[in-house]
Amino acid sequence: MTRADTGLPGFSSVGATLETLAAAGYITDDGLATSVFLALRMEKALFLEGEPGVGKTEIAKVLAHTLDTELIRLQCYEGLDLAQAAYEWNYPRQLLEIQRRQSTSHEAARDADSGQHAADLFAREFLIARPLLDAIESSRDRAPVLLIDELDRADEEFESFLLELLAEFQITVPELGTLRAAHRPVIVVTSNRTREIHDALKRRCIYHWIDYPSFDKELAIVRRKLSGIDAQLSAKVVAFVHGLRQEDLLKLPGIAETLDWATALQHLDAKRLDSDTVDRTLGMLLKYQDDVDKLRGPLASRLAEEAENGPP
Repeated sequence: MTRADTGLPGFSSVGATLETLAAAGYITDDGLATSVFLALRMEKALFLEGEPGVGKTEIAKVLAHTLDTELIRLQCYEGLDLAQAAYEWNYPRQLLEIQRRQSTSHEAARDADSGQHAADLFAREFLIARPLLDAIESSRDRAPVLLIDELDRADEEFESFLLELLAEFQITVPELGTLRAAHRPVIVVTSNRTREIHDALKRRCIYHWIDYPSFDKELAIVRRKLSGIDAQLSAKVVAFVHGLRQEDLLKLPGIAETLDWATALQHLDAKRLDSDTVDRTLGMLLKYQDDVDKLRGPLASRLAEEAENGPP
C-alpha cells in the first residue's frame, strides 16, 4: 500500500506542510517545506545535506511525531555493514534447532529430509531484522519514519546496500527472496558532507541543502524552543552566533549549539553578554580547543559588544 492511498493529513500542500512543521516546533522555509511535501507525495527518500547542527536529524523526529508513527534510526559509522544495518541470520538459534532435530529424529528420516531441513533453517523466523529491514516489515500496520543518519560517516561501499531500498522499498535476502514493504516507510537520509555521496543514491532521493538560518529565522527558533528566554537576551545570543560564523574557525556553531548556549545563559541568570560570561561559556558553542583559544579574549569581547549594540 502506498502512502498516497492512505492520505497524509497536514501535508496536503506546501503551505500546509510549512504550517504543520511549525506547529510541531520546526521553523523552516518554503524550500525545505517543498522538499518535504514532494518527498511524501512522490514517495521518495528525503536526502538532507548541511553542516552539523542545522536541523537535519530533527526533521525526521518531527515527521515521526506529526505522523504519529515509529521513528527507526540507523546511525551510520565507519565499518557499518549489511548485518548491522539490514539483517543477519540467527546462527545460535539455527544451531539449537539443528541439535533439537538431531535429538528427536530417527537416523533414516534425518537422512531423507536433510535437504528440506537445511532449507527450513533459513526461514523468516531465523532472520534478525536490523533497522533497514525492520522499516519494511510486512507485519507493520502503518509506515514508520526511517532515519539513515550521517551517511557520509559510513564507507562508500555501504551506499550500494541502500539502492534497492530507496528505489523499490524492498530488500532481497538471497536465501528467502525479496521482502517488500506493505506500508512504504518515510525515509530521511542525512549527510554532513564530510565526503561526497554517490550520484546513484542521490538520484533516488529528493535532495535539499540546509544552510545556517537567517537572523530572523534563528531568533524565531530560539524563542520557540526556549519559551521562557528573555527577548533581548535571545536577540543578543543570535547576533553573537551570527557574528561568530563570520570567523575562520574549524567548526562553526549550528542551531543546536545556539540553543545550548542560550539555555546555559538562562541557567546562569545572564542578562547581557559581558566578556567574562562569554569566555566562561565558549565550550557550549565551540567544540575545538583551537577555536576556543582563538575566540577567547579580545575577539569574543568585540563580538559580544557588537551583539549588545544590536543585530547584524
